[in-house]
Amino acid sequence: MSAPAPSTPTVVARPVERQEEVLTDEALAFVAALHRRFTPRRDELLALRAERRAEIARTGRIGFPAATAALREDPAWRVAPAPPALEDRRVEITGPADDRKMTINALNSGARVWLADFEDASSPTWENVIRGQLNLKDAYERRIDFTASGGRTYALRPAEELATVVMRPRGWHLDERHLTVDGRPVPGALADFGLYFFHNAQRLLDLGKGPYFYLPKTESHLEARLWNDVFVFAQDYAGLPQGTVRATVLIETVTAAYEMEEILYELRDHASGLNAGRWDYLFSIIKNFRDAGSGFVLPDRNAVTMTAPFMRAYTELLVRTCHKRGAHAIGGMAAFIPSRRDPEVNEAALEKVRADKTREAGDGFDGSWVAHPDLVPVARACFDAVLGDRPHQKDRLREDIHVTAEQLIALNTLGARPTAAGLRNAVQVGIRYIESWLRGIGAVAIFNLMEDAATAEISRSQLWQWVNAGVVLDTGEKVTAALVREVAQEELAAADDGSATWRQAHDLLLKVALDEEYADFLTLPAYELLD
Repeated sequence: MSAPAPSTPTVVARPVERQEEVLTDEALAFVAALHRRFTPRRDELLALRAERRAEIARTGRIGFPAATAALREDPAWRVAPAPPALEDRRVEITGPADDRKMTINALNSGARVWLADFEDASSPTWENVIRGQLNLKDAYERRIDFTASGGRTYALRPAEELATVVMRPRGWHLDERHLTVDGRPVPGALADFGLYFFHNAQRLLDLGKGPYFYLPKTESHLEARLWNDVFVFAQDYAGLPQGTVRATVLIETVTAAYEMEEILYELRDHASGLNAGRWDYLFSIIKNFRDAGSGFVLPDRNAVTMTAPFMRAYTELLVRTCHKRGAHAIGGMAAFIPSRRDPEVNEAALEKVRADKTREAGDGFDGSWVAHPDLVPVARACFDAVLGDRPHQKDRLREDIHVTAEQLIALNTLGARPTAAGLRNAVQVGIRYIESWLRGIGAVAIFNLMEDAATAEISRSQLWQWVNAGVVLDTGEKVTAALVREVAQEELAAADDGSATWRQAHDLLLKVALDEEYADFLTLPAYELLD
């Protein structure tokens, strides 16, 4: 007797306009199949994260895995060749898919790739989750436009001028509580991936591209293996050739930095490359070494640039690893938002962007990120100067690079120290970002920088670390919970417009910055405050 057909997920949310176009019975059945097959393994891997963190706390050390040394030493294997649409990635723009105007502007930006974000740059309200799926579906069907309040209409350029979409689903740790199967919420990663893949994989192939993904918050090669198994299952389910899916992994956790080759190996038939993300990487270092002593206390977040020795070790190892295995190495974010009022501020900031992108291109990166369309030509010029007519520089194997386990966490090479201005900035940015996130806006311009959840994570983590380490600031003042509360109250009074979200943001920042038990992700308690 055959088993009964599995039920589709239950939708536990107020209806959103046009959601029936996304939540078809067939698409929901696919999401249910993903959930039943892969969520138990997801749960096991989250438990392994906790075990690994406990081991780091016990030893204060981390290293390259001995069990996979033979794989790293094997010179033979490579990832699959890049598809034509991902061969040249010299400039990539990032932004949330839930914003319709931003969707059009990103596709029209002149960047080679648009990272269409369902993760750190998106506040996962149910409306945003559905709207992001609809915006991408509408864009591929060329039925998307946007009319601003002033009457200006935004529409797509010809197909050959549009950026290639690489979609970023949520990380493994986040659930989508509005979709449940067998009484359990579906992991946000599987909900985002499943709905997008089901509706768009074949359509993208028909357009000469494919279902391409950025994988966030990966902490080990076992998590990459899980994603690979998801891809294999999805392609079989849809009747698509294996290797149709391509994935770029963000190396934004310190544990993943020690397993770059293993991550590429697990995804080798589906891998496109690796990316270096600064804020999440620093957040991960604090999270894992938060109680490892003064040697792991970071100074002001803006003082830790990509030229810091331990950050240079991380990025150079990424380039070396990617090119050794035939993958793209994608550099970090230029988050500056040009000011229409202050040309001097613009020029000073653009000079820093040029220096950063010139360094990345010179180091061997094949492309890099920007947060605003005005930065696309700036970054492109830097990479054009190095690449010329070549689509990438994977031939630069960087065999001169030899990075030790110790160099990746040599935080004592930093000359800067925590400052009172840095503490206030962490509070300011943390409150402002969380307030916006609670209103459903996940990409926020704060002090001329485009910020996402990673900014709030590093800000609150530094506050937690400085309090618990008893850091003394440049003013001679010791960082205490009382000091953080005092500064937070001042900033709330300065920014509060009377809406409830400001007080919520203030209270949540203090909770995740001052609670004795460190919250792994601030977005977990924050999600409980969303509709």
